[in-house]
Amino acid sequence: MLRNKIEKFLLSVQKPSRYIGGEAGSIVKDKSKIDVRFAFCFPDTYDIGMSHLGMKILYSLINERENYWCERVFAPAEDFEAIMRENDIPLYGLESLEPITDFDFIGFTMQYELSYTNVLNMLDLAHIPVFARDRGGELSQIIVAGGPCVCNPEPLADFFDLFILGEGEEVNLELMDLYLRHKKSGSTKHEFLKDAAQIQGIYVPMFYHFHYGENGIIESMETSDGVPEIVHKRIIKDFDKVYYPDNFVVPFTEIVHDRASVEVLRGCIRGCRFCQAGFIYRPFREKTTDTVCRETQALCENTGYDEVSLASLSTSDHSEIDTMLTRLIDYTEGEHINLSLPSMRVDNFSESLLEKIKRVRKSGLTFAAEGGTQRLRDVMNKNVTEEEIMNTCRIAFQGGYSNVKLYFMMGLPTETDEDIVGIAELAQRVVDLYYSIENRPKGRGVQVSVSTATFVPKPFTPFEFEPQDTRAEIERKQKLLVDSIKTKKIKVSWHDPNVSILEAVLAKGDRRLCEVIYTAWRKGCKFDSWSEYYKFDLWQEAFAECGVDMAFYANRRFEYDEILPWDHLDYYVSKEFFIRENKKARQAETTQNCRLKCAGCGVSKCIGGKCFD
Repeated sequence: MLRNKIEKFLLSVQKPSRYIGGEAGSIVKDKSKIDVRFAFCFPDTYDIGMSHLGMKILYSLINERENYWCERVFAPAEDFEAIMRENDIPLYGLESLEPITDFDFIGFTMQYELSYTNVLNMLDLAHIPVFARDRGGELSQIIVAGGPCVCNPEPLADFFDLFILGEGEEVNLELMDLYLRHKKSGSTKHEFLKDAAQIQGIYVPMFYHFHYGENGIIESMETSDGVPEIVHKRIIKDFDKVYYPDNFVVPFTEIVHDRASVEVLRGCIRGCRFCQAGFIYRPFREKTTDTVCRETQALCENTGYDEVSLASLSTSDHSEIDTMLTRLIDYTEGEHINLSLPSMRVDNFSESLLEKIKRVRKSGLTFAAEGGTQRLRDVMNKNVTEEEIMNTCRIAFQGGYSNVKLYFMMGLPTETDEDIVGIAELAQRVVDLYYSIENRPKGRGVQVSVSTATFVPKPFTPFEFEPQDTRAEIERKQKLLVDSIKTKKIKVSWHDPNVSILEAVLAKGDRRLCEVIYTAWRKGCKFDSWSEYYKFDLWQEAFAECGVDMAFYANRRFEYDEILPWDHLDYYVSKEFFIRENKKARQAETTQNCRLKCAGCGVSKCIGGKCFD
């Protein structure tokens, strides 16, 4: 019995509770009464995957169907993986402790490009061929993926049977219902996939065929088997009434975000030109204060968590933010629950908002300035002025804070050395501001933390056409920033440029990267998002052996009229809009946020009217 085999080795590994299941809130069903089994796989460790809100939602949603069973599956850490391979323990679901080869669906959530090799590793651990072409024609083991990365699924197309575009609360059940009908009628996998491709939001890559020109650019794309030429993402129109669980699985061990989480809105009104999430999650939709408070109370009471966070891209853009926070804080303080708030925008930060934040957060505040000069902030459409940044810091300092963290991006389109030096100068002005305030915190010095991320051009953004800086240029700019800092009161940190380079290649790649990913995995690449495991030299070897140039994807400007690897997928924001926004960026022209004025992005067509009254 697999359970006995697993338990035999648990005390030999770190955090054995990652691998045994049985947590409060986990759902175990009678297998004899189940028609469809779904393995929800997170391609990283339990600690990270159990923090993912999407898994919590879909796990509960699927399991509300009596005859469907969703189980959780995570990538084992290195110590337990070695034991699994040495002792022939296949990858298994935590609820049943049975191999996922017995499941109908094996679904992965793709949150980050650097998790791609983990997908292959998990399939291999499950004794499932990694290439879809090697898995046979029987209707079983349907390998699916969803999540933000599938807005360009082409680098993974050879490994998956289908991809789910957009929001999964409705389409997942539709797909499972279709599967059950085909299962009862004895269909082949091909027959099921052909019908699945007719469901809005389902992309079956085997029916889409690409042809490349001599210059390596896509020349044409054609379809087969009568599938739609354009695949449209799925959205939930009435977000206030969307399914949301009233209970979570509560882990035995500490996880990254060990708390209850309530989603308050989806989408974003801002239109920052580098931000993929801000476009692929459109349209902007929010829950009412009553709904947020009801879901918060239910989760806290059912899970026993003493901390709850508000999940969204920009919580402070909620139209009822003050009322919502007042009611939530009254409840959480009365129940001795900590309310965790995300970073705040500087253009709607106020003294009243600070007073609410001070009741729940005692440490430093974090603000995203993104650019060191006003020109560059206008290029990226941040719509934040230096005056607003300084005013926000003034409110924070006068309110008793002495630690401020500022986020910036490096390597943005049109960026100059003046913009890099501007980061240091802006941080210095924040330091000077602190000491100009008479009622600043006494006996404490100021600390301004400057965190810089390397710009990664992403699909479905106005910057999808832009090249990324080379590694040498990124490193030169990092050194310039450090040399421009003149005080120890400013601390600077940045990301490894090699990580950002691979992220850009995988984000903008096409199907020719499938063989590269496979080769890199065979060489030993996995957990690429973990610095201790990331082996950039092996990735370089894989690209070289496959005859693929990383610079073709990362450092080449994509032309407006070329066929992009994701042009056949529709997230409702039009390519024409991205081209207009890219041209405006080149002129440092801003676009107002959606609540102030519609920019004509195209997303209103999917909701049949205006996004805002």
